[in-house]
Amino acid sequence: MRVAVLGAGYAGLTVARRLERLLPSEVDIVVVDESTDHLVQHELHRLIRYPDLESAITVSLEKILSRAELRQAMVTDLDTDAGTATLDTADGTETLDYDLAAVCLGAETEFYGLDGVETYATPLKSVDDATAIREAALDSEGGNAIVGGGGLSGIQAAGELAALSDREELNLDVRIVEMADRIAPGFDDAFATAVREELEARGVTIETGVAVDSADEQTVNLDDGRSLGAAVFVWTGGIRGPAAMGGQRRAAARDLQVSDSTFVVGDAAALTDENGQPVPASAQTATRQARVAATNIAALAGEDGADISVNIDVADEGGDGGDVPETPLESRPELSVYNPETAGWVVSVGDGAVAQVGPFVFSGEPAKAAKAAIGVGHLGSVGAIRQASELVAEELDWPTAGGKLDSFDGTPADQLPTDPGSPSELGGPAFAVLTAVQQAVGDDQSIDLTALTRPTDRSYPGNPLAKAQQTLVDSFEAAFGGANEAGESVEIDVVEEGASESDGADADDASDDEE
Repeated sequence: MRVAVLGAGYAGLTVARRLERLLPSEVDIVVVDESTDHLVQHELHRLIRYPDLESAITVSLEKILSRAELRQAMVTDLDTDAGTATLDTADGTETLDYDLAAVCLGAETEFYGLDGVETYATPLKSVDDATAIREAALDSEGGNAIVGGGGLSGIQAAGELAALSDREELNLDVRIVEMADRIAPGFDDAFATAVREELEARGVTIETGVAVDSADEQTVNLDDGRSLGAAVFVWTGGIRGPAAMGGQRRAAARDLQVSDSTFVVGDAAALTDENGQPVPASAQTATRQARVAATNIAALAGEDGADISVNIDVADEGGDGGDVPETPLESRPELSVYNPETAGWVVSVGDGAVAQVGPFVFSGEPAKAAKAAIGVGHLGSVGAIRQASELVAEELDWPTAGGKLDSFDGTPADQLPTDPGSPSELGGPAFAVLTAVQQAVGDDQSIDLTALTRPTDRSYPGNPLAKAQQTLVDSFEAAFGGANEAGESVEIDVVEEGASESDGADADDASDDEE
């Protein structure tokens, strides 16, 4: 029997790793992806400012997967009824036949046929995209940076561009253009308001209620008749299904099946919740669906003749965990269903962040810690301990872990027994407290805690703690060094009592080397 996993993003990786545990060794597992690396997509925007972080958000699939066969190829066509996938490989086109499959191809950027937008805008879907955005910004001192689309990806891209502009003194005019009447459409009002305040405080201009109409090499034209110069043009205005599925996100049943042999998972699937609202495309949605798909594929694999008793991990986020032994699967098992739910949302805004957990909206250090926990939880779950420590260092300005942690290379022996995208496994106790409070006050309205949490973020413009710290630094420099009345730098040699002047010079040289 052959089980195919098409795509190795959040959904595909979760399905593949679970199937490696659930299926017996005689079942072949084939994972197909265009890349040999797994990308932590929700941290991709960081590369706009910190290109060296690439090593922290990409992990070799060979080190993550313990027994699955990895094929580097593009899936160009699918016949879910026949159980075949057409692959474009380095050696040409080939057909992959499968008995069961999880289609986890993700989504592609939707340009809506807008004149010139696909040609002149850069999406944010790959490392190359982030690199192109960064290089355009560095080459555009004093110019305009336009971000089309005010969803979470657009917010994070704009935040990084503004922070890069400050860091490199580029004096960019960073602007988000969103056709809806507010930023972060589709999210809670309090969350959207907090995000807007965070963006504006960090110098990002927000245009809502207006859409991009067209673009050329240097200009973005809006549907209200205005034209904006655009030295940098980033497009995050929407998604569509993968090309192999005709650009459509495939509607699926709650068990994620689209045929007897095929499941569609993650951004490639289009599902609605109990209120008829579209289930958002996100990492947590993908990983939750992947758990259901893996369980169902294992069940059907047992039906098709494998003498298999499986241990199905029934722990959900925040649960107690543990494997529950199952009896051999019957000829037509009842399949599990996906129930849409979310643990909350976190979005980075430059050096800041805004989060919502239940009805609680907060920013500052708690939000940044939540953002770091998501990335670290995902990387740690696939054994990428070194990458996780690097990501913590970036997100929270902590030193990287030393010693044994840095020596872990993500091979199967180093993997942790969890699945990607489970941030609440790290933050479960804190989230449990918030949930208890939510149940006490009700969830019909949001509780905005940003006024309490924002002062904890020293990167926030006008932060009183940062001002006090800078006042102390300025006072110290004025008293012991800094600049003289002529504005010239003053150097002070500090020589320990009993040491020679040459010893003091040597000490200065050593400190320079350390810097």
